[in-house]
Amino acid sequence: MLAVLAVLIFFMFRNSRKRQADARNLQAKVQPGAKVMTNFGVFGTILSIDEEENQVLLETSPGTVLTVHRQTVARVVEPEAAVVADDEPAVLEDGEPAFGERVDDAADETPDTKKSED
Repeated sequence: MLAVLAVLIFFMFRNSRKRQADARNLQAKVQPGAKVMTNFGVFGTILSIDEEENQVLLETSPGTVLTVHRQTVARVVEPEAAVVADDEPAVLEDGEPAFGERVDDAADETPDTKKSED
C-alpha cells in the first residue's frame, strides 16, 4: 500500500511540474504581434500587454480591439503548412470514393434518367 501511495504522490508532483512548464512556455510565447486564442474561443492578434494590470489588448478584426485578462489567453496559434488540394477525388482501391469525398456523377443524374434506367 505504501508503494502505491508513493507512486501516486510521484505522479502528482510530475503532473504539476509539467503544467507549470507548459504555463511558462505559453507566457514566453505571448508577445505583441502573436496570434492567440482565448479560453472563450476568440481568435485575435495581441497589440499590447499591460503587465501591471494583467490586461491584453487583442485585435479580433480590423478596428475591433478587446481588452481581456492575460490569463484568458489559452494558446498561441502557430501557422500551419498549407495543404495542396488535388483536382482528382480520392478513390480507394475497390473503386469506391474515400469517406467524405463528394462524387459529382450522382449530382448529374436527374430523377427522369434514374427512372428510365430501372
